[in-house]
Amino acid sequence: MLGKLLSFFRNKEVYHDIIESLVAALEAKDAYTSGHSQRVSDMAYKLSKGLGIKGVELQNIDISAHLHDIGKIGVPDKVLNKNGKLLPHEWEYIKMHPKIGFDILNKSKGLKSISENVLYHHERWDGKGYPKGLSGIDIPLGSRVIAVCDSIDAMTSVRPYRQAMGFEECIKEITINSGLMFDPVIVQYIEENIDTVRKFLEPKNTIF
Repeated sequence: MLGKLLSFFRNKEVYHDIIESLVAALEAKDAYTSGHSQRVSDMAYKLSKGLGIKGVELQNIDISAHLHDIGKIGVPDKVLNKNGKLLPHEWEYIKMHPKIGFDILNKSKGLKSISENVLYHHERWDGKGYPKGLSGIDIPLGSRVIAVCDSIDAMTSVRPYRQAMGFEECIKEITINSGLMFDPVIVQYIEENIDTVRKFLEPKNTIF
């Protein structure tokens, strides 16, 4: 029994190291991703707990949120780090990153279980997302949570071509897109727990 326990904890430590190494590799390539992955992971974990998600599913959302952009490793540097808005053909490169991330994670026995959350985190509730155009509850719950958290962090972050949004303006955008981009149940939770959600973002250096 002791041997099995030691093996279990050793495996968890190994996978943790793999995850951190993957994120570090991406952050070295993409300046914007530095801190973004951790913030999205922290927010997704707290939001998921608020929604009543527990156990393995909660753990998988936490890990997949941390690795949601790992596929950007396969996107050309000149596109990933462009100072300005992307041209249509450049967006096509960006839109490849969920599938690239899925392919990377799907090769690992220990990370395969989170690969679909990564693959579908840019799907939309109305079916107009990518890469598959899934809609509604056909999109994995983890992907739906990550989509909201990813958008909140993106909107409240400074980018080379725009200032960060304030918290209230950001939440207004999330609300407007309920049932379009985002799961209405998740948006309703955010609307009903504004102060709690605001606290999710407190460590972040942005405008509120």
